[in-house]
This record gives sequence, C-alpha cells and structure tokens, in this order.
Amino acid sequence: MVFSSVVFFYIFLPIMLLIYFIVPKKYKNLVMIIASFIFFAWGEIRYIPIMLLLAVMDFWCGNKINSNWNNKNKKRIYLWIDIGVNLLILFFFKYADFIISSINTLTGLNIPLLNIPLPIGVSFNTFQSLSYIIDVYRGTVKCEKSFYNYLTYTTLFPQIIAGPIVRYETVDEELENKNISLDNFSIGMRRFIIGLGKKVLIANNIGAMWNLIETGNINEMSVLLSWIGIISFALQIYFDFSGYSDMAIGLAKIFGMDFDENFNYPYISKNITEFWRRWHITLGSWFKDYIYIPLGGNRKGIILQIRNILVVWALTGAWHGASWNFVLWGVYFGVILIFEKLFLLKILKKVPSIISHIYTIVLVLISWVIFAFEDLNKVKEYIFTMFKLNNMPIINSEAIYYLQNYFIIIVIGIICSVPIINIIKTKIHKIKTVVNKNSHEKNEENKKLKIVYSSVISIGLVCIVFVSTASLVNNSFNPFLYFRF
Repeated sequence: MVFSSVVFFYIFLPIMLLIYFIVPKKYKNLVMIIASFIFFAWGEIRYIPIMLLLAVMDFWCGNKINSNWNNKNKKRIYLWIDIGVNLLILFFFKYADFIISSINTLTGLNIPLLNIPLPIGVSFNTFQSLSYIIDVYRGTVKCEKSFYNYLTYTTLFPQIIAGPIVRYETVDEELENKNISLDNFSIGMRRFIIGLGKKVLIANNIGAMWNLIETGNINEMSVLLSWIGIISFALQIYFDFSGYSDMAIGLAKIFGMDFDENFNYPYISKNITEFWRRWHITLGSWFKDYIYIPLGGNRKGIILQIRNILVVWALTGAWHGASWNFVLWGVYFGVILIFEKLFLLKILKKVPSIISHIYTIVLVLISWVIFAFEDLNKVKEYIFTMFKLNNMPIINSEAIYYLQNYFIIIVIGIICSVPIINIIKTKIHKIKTVVNKNSHEKNEENKKLKIVYSSVISIGLVCIVFVSTASLVNNSFNPFLYFRF
C-alpha cells in the first residue's frame, strides 16, 4: 500500500483516523501498531515476523545495556549483538545477490542468485533501530521500558517505508503524550495534501516522460534530449521523495507527533556542500552522527578527514542500492565534497551567485545520470551525449516532440522546486504586519483578506485532492523511487 493510492486515502486512512480519535489515550498506540501491521501486510505480510523479531531484540538489548550500565564489556556485547543482527538482516535481503553477482563476475563462477524480494523500507527501518541502540549505549536517550511504546516507534507506518529517518529522541515524549488537536490535524492534512500533489501531479507526470526517454536508444539521442531527460529525472526524484516526506510529516502531525524535516529546496544550492544540507537531511545527519564523527570527523588531520569522507559517501551510495552505480554515485559526491573543503568553497564564495548555482546544478544532474542507470556503460554514453563528446546531434525531432508535450510540466516542476511561493507569502505577511501597525482602522479589512486568503488555500487543496484522485483512477503509472531503498 502506498500513500498515493485511492485505497489508502479513501479507505485505510479515514477508518484508521476515526478509530484513532475515538479510542481513549491509552489505546492510541495500539491502534497505531495494528494500523501499521495492516499497512505492511497489504503487500509484505511475510516480513512482519522479522520486523517483530528485530523490535524484540532492540528492546531487549537496550534494556540489557541499561541494566549493565556500569559494566562496559557487557554493554558493548549487547550493543554489537543488536548492531550485528540488524546489519545481517539488511545485508542478507539487500546485498546478498549483489555480492554473489560480483563474485561471479570477478571469478567466473556461476553461483546461483537467491532472488529474495527486498522488504519495503528495510534500509530506513535498520537505520532507525541502529540509532536507538547506539543512543541508548551512549546515554543520550533513556532506554524504553515499555515494549508497547517501542513497537509503536519501530513500526510507525507514516515513515518506515521511505523516511524521514526518525530517531527515538525525536518522538520519545510523544509516544506517551501525543499533541492531538484540531490545529495539528489541519496543519497535518494540509501538509499531506501538498505532498500528495507533489507526488501525483508533478512527479508522476514528469516521471512518465523520463521513463520513455531512459528506455529509448541512448545512441540515437540528441544533446538537447539528454538534458531534457536528466532534468526530468531530477525533478521526478525530488518531487517523488520530498512529496512522500511531506505526506509522512503531515500524517505524523495528524497523529500528534513531529518528524524532522527532510528537504529544504535543495536545487537552490550554490555548492554541493549546501546541496547535501538541504537534500535528504535526516540521512545526512544520521551518517554524520553515527559514522563520520565516530571515525574521527575532521579532528585528526586532513588525511584522515579525507578518508572519513570517502568512507561515509561510499556507504551512503551503497545504502541507496545494491549496485556499483550507487557506490560510484556516493564516491562521486565524496570526491567533490573533499575538493570543496580543500579549496573550492573559497572560490565559489567569490564568484557571482549564478556561476556557483550553475556549477551545482550541472554536477547534481551528472550525479543523477550515475544514479539512474545501473549499467555503467549507459552512464558513460549518456554523459558523453550531454556534453557532445560523441557524434550525437544537438537537436532532433524527438527532442522537439518532448519539448512540445512536456514543456509546461517541466516549467511547473522547476517553479515548484524553488521557494517562490514561500517568498510571496512572506512578503504578503510583512505588508499585512505593516498595515496592522500603522492603521487600526484596517483591522476589519485585514480580517476579510485573511478569510479570503484561507479560502483560496482551502479551495486549492480541495482541487489538488480532486485532480490527484482523478489522476490515480485514470493512470497506472505511480511508482515510488525510494521504495527500493
């Protein structure tokens, strides 16, 4: 089951919300747990026992660490038991076939692949469990005494599929005392609908174009079409993933919880360092706190810092998928970030903003080529076409066709990927504030303007729901890119 489906929005969610708000406070976590298991069982029922087993193990190891607090050796044993089992599960399901196929390629052997389906959200679930046990070991959070509460945390259906990565410290208080209110319901539903619109109306439509381009013959592609294609993929993956994050954050707000933000308009960045502070924020924060800093961060000299950056980014790439293109994608960003730390950031601060922005966008688009194709030969051919390093024409009839048919949705995507609406809202708010201060007589008029503004927003949200529903009913193209991670 996915959020952007008629079944979820019109059947599962209304029923779940009705029961959730009716039952007494002490039963709300139970409703959340049951809803989460139904959500997962919709397509992955065979993996629910594994999820339960890992939850029991995390809870048991956390309490063992707490009860042996003054015995460092025992604490460390329980920590590594939990980390080892979590990583073993992750590696078995996600990387077993990748390792086997790599061995076959290197040795010429023909070891049969396991062909095990990847449990949805396994990477997010693993990182969530690891953050809990490590924080308990460090003493930065108290171990959860109620398995009931911990199971609620580790199975939260709003975010377990594709993030944001929610740490226990973010929601520990809210597991017992949820801030349920009409205001939070309104804010959460608005956020969910905006995410739904980003996913269904923008990501799906742009993704349909990219799907046609990527499955075409790269050897017959023009330079212009290659840029149209990778720009469309960049927009698709942004609206797909940030749309899902918006829906998850919105659902959490409805249920009385606050999740961390996961995106902050990454395509307005002026360097790659800034881009990764704005893209998949919770993942970057996780790797920094649990890998980069424990390795030594930047505290042990530049050579070890470079090593730490490369390790973190190779792991970041591998986390995204069991294929060499993802590892290359991670190392690619790691190398760029090293150069930026050494000297590039100083240069970029001195050049005009438009130059630094173009620099960032071009490097990000190249990265999406690496990300999009598992076949590294296709990666090379596509990049060569983008920069006319082969004999491909600059423009052809196919490129003109895509421009004519998808130009509007691309423009909409570009506009919505930058904070233009937020800037307009901020300026309107400032004007209203000035008017209110300078003229008490305008209060009634301002109240009317506020009502009109709220009405326009409400009508807009209703339109998004209506058009999104129509699109879901009539269109079978509704992928979630990050489900495979």
